[in-house]
Amino acid sequence: MIINDPLYGTYQVDGVLAALINSRPVQRLKGIHQGGASYLVNPAWNVTRFDHSIGVMLLIKRLGGSLEEQIAGLLHDISHTAFSHIIDFVMDNEKEDYHERIFHEVVINSELPLILKTYGYNYEEIIMDDSKWTLLEQSAPELCADRVDYTLRDMYTYRNISLADVEAFLQNLIVIDGKMYLNKLEIAEWFVELYYKEVIGFFMGPLNIYGSDRLTVILQQALEKGIISLSDFFLEDEEVIEILRSTQEQEINQLIVQLQQPVSVIEDENNYHIHRKTKPRLIDPSILSKNQLIRSSKLSNRIKEMNQQAYEKAKKGSYLRILG
Repeated sequence: MIINDPLYGTYQVDGVLAALINSRPVQRLKGIHQGGASYLVNPAWNVTRFDHSIGVMLLIKRLGGSLEEQIAGLLHDISHTAFSHIIDFVMDNEKEDYHERIFHEVVINSELPLILKTYGYNYEEIIMDDSKWTLLEQSAPELCADRVDYTLRDMYTYRNISLADVEAFLQNLIVIDGKMYLNKLEIAEWFVELYYKEVIGFFMGPLNIYGSDRLTVILQQALEKGIISLSDFFLEDEEVIEILRSTQEQEINQLIVQLQQPVSVIEDENNYHIHRKTKPRLIDPSILSKNQLIRSSKLSNRIKEMNQQAYEKAKKGSYLRILG
């Protein structure tokens, strides 16, 4: 199997990785959008969980991670439901970790354990404990393949950075004791700024928050009316949308139509229709300086200020006014 990734280039994968990529659970991620409702309000916001999962796998490979860690990277988002983190808002789950809580159940009820067994792997040793895969996951505010890929992928796809920018960043990633760090302060400043364009400018951007809020209301009403059930969230995004469109409930139909119509939304703390908070997502990557790993905010007032602003924004949330 040849993979042509826009960020990391062309790779050949075979064996267990190819079998997993071709499996139904992984292929389903092609129909799960990374940004939840974002593609419904702007069709250009179309990065999928499949794109991201392949990217995480390839980034781990590029950095010298083991085949087992590449497998873990490929499968780390396998339990995401339709519309990704929208389910957390539907269920009022402030930790935004619903997909993590159901991960084990989703895996054991899929074909993934059998595929791994066929190639001589025990699924529990690879994908049920990601604490040993330190390229894949690190506690915030450090870098990891998950955070790095979704930031670079969204920002490149939505034309905020160039491929040359991506490659310059990747060239300055280093691995120490199986963990990802940077070797230049200016690269750390660049990535921190980019990360907040992603999690504040994009995730918490007015149009994105509007779409998320409206879709949450639609899905909550559809659940209450019995139009959909929780099991339907294991379908793809458009399959759920088709169920909603086919209902005889006029209010649901109208809300779906309204969601996909052009709209103007601005931030207005004094006269707002929507207030939405998301969990704080902060980044403060350590860099190698004089043979020591030091948090970049200790060396850069700019990073320190960006972190403080991001924390305050997340704590306050977004106040949005719909102009029509």
